Amino acid sequence: MTGAMTASSNPASFDLARYQDPLTIQRVLHNAKTIAVVGLSKNELRASYFVGYYLRRHGYRVIPVNPREAEILGERSFKNLVDVPVPVDVVNVFRAPEALPAIAEEAVEIHAGTIWCQFGVINEDAARLAETGGMSVIMDRCIKVEHARYVGRMHSLGFNTQRITSVRGGLQ
Repeated sequence: MTGAMTASSNPASFDLARYQDPLTIQRVLHNAKTIAVVGLSKNELRASYFVGYYLRRHGYRVIPVNPREAEILGERSFKNLVDVPVPVDVVNVFRAPEALPAIAEEAVEIHAGTIWCQFGVINEDAARLAETGGMSVIMDRCIKVEHARYVGRMHSLGFNTQRITSVRGGLQ
């Protein structure tokens, strides 16, 4: 995963675990209502589309942020976070790590509560910017996987073990 780190990040000193706290993740998932997905694609085969679709099916309002599209998942797509006309609880990022500092600045500007960076989207500078701006930061975690883990859509084996598996224990 060090290839995803930016040049200004020192992998040896960057504590990624602090941005993967289970209690923070659960709090965000249970309290959020509106999620802006930066990099949401209208291509149904892309992970961002699947995650956005999943979140919408589970009751969240999903706001696409993609300057190349007019509409995704039946919602108007916005060029950037600053153009979103409603309050945003979570900014979920499907972009390259290098794009994260600018996204974090916009997220702070709109007073979003949390910036959630998908698998491999790791940038220490962006994490600092968001925290300084009063935001929670979750990094290198998939919001769909964590929702499934903590809201009961996945076998309970994955709940507190920090492991995700499809293997179920049988009768002994």
